[in-house]
Amino acid sequence: MTAAGGEVEPGLYDIPAELYHADPVPGGSLSSTGIRRLADTPARFKHFLDNPEPYKPAFEFGTAAHTVILGDGPELIVVDADRWDTKETKAKVAAIRAAGNVPLKAAAKQCIDDMAEALARHSEAADLLQPGAGVAEQSAFWPDPRGVWRRTRFDWLMPDGIADYKTTQSVHPDALQKTVEKWAYHVQDAFYRETAIELGLIPSDGFFKFIFQEKTEPYLVQVVELDFPARVIGAETTHRAIHTYLMCQATGYWPAYSDTTTYISLPPWAEKKFAEENS
Repeated sequence: MTAAGGEVEPGLYDIPAELYHADPVPGGSLSSTGIRRLADTPARFKHFLDNPEPYKPAFEFGTAAHTVILGDGPELIVVDADRWDTKETKAKVAAIRAAGNVPLKAAAKQCIDDMAEALARHSEAADLLQPGAGVAEQSAFWPDPRGVWRRTRFDWLMPDGIADYKTTQSVHPDALQKTVEKWAYHVQDAFYRETAIELGLIPSDGFFKFIFQEKTEPYLVQVVELDFPARVIGAETTHRAIHTYLMCQATGYWPAYSDTTTYISLPPWAEKKFAEENS
């Protein structure tokens, strides 16, 4: 994926997730996760840049679900043991992880299989992810003209758009609205969409659809496309974060929220509740 001299060539690559997350771009690149951390505060972004997140077994369920749903990912190995805290089982689980695979309890694997069956019954989601309609887990690299490389890893890339699969607690519209805001998925939408368009992977009017699925029975599914205002906010947040990144790189200063005393009010609902109870 590199040209002579070790420089990364812009384009789409079918590479392992480990290589993508290690960031093969000389000098570093910005991912959607990095953009969202920068939008929170540069100090948090710099901390994770210097201190990569340690491995968390909690990520394995999501990884396994992606593997089953998208048909691409590490091998899933069921560890059929009543207890995972014994010396023997710990060693077996560690060996599976060391080999780049995902160990699962039998109940977790059954849950994921049941989720896949439920998703297959959802006509729109199943149509988006039907075999041959797209390609799973593709990595893209693009040199933003402002002077920073972008990198993305698409869950499911199609000729006319992108689908991103996410597990969640609830697919009720009110819950999803909060989920999108909490995890800044509108920023991911903008970042991925723009990168794909610039690389010519999807047309300028290409879509980005989230496929949310609950992790508990009956494993409800909801396909979501963000509205225009959400996408505008996502795009503007992305562009401001890139500007912040370049400024911090140039100055070596990665600020937190504020360097001075900040005055904090109670939330409006708390003030209203107090006024009602004491009027």
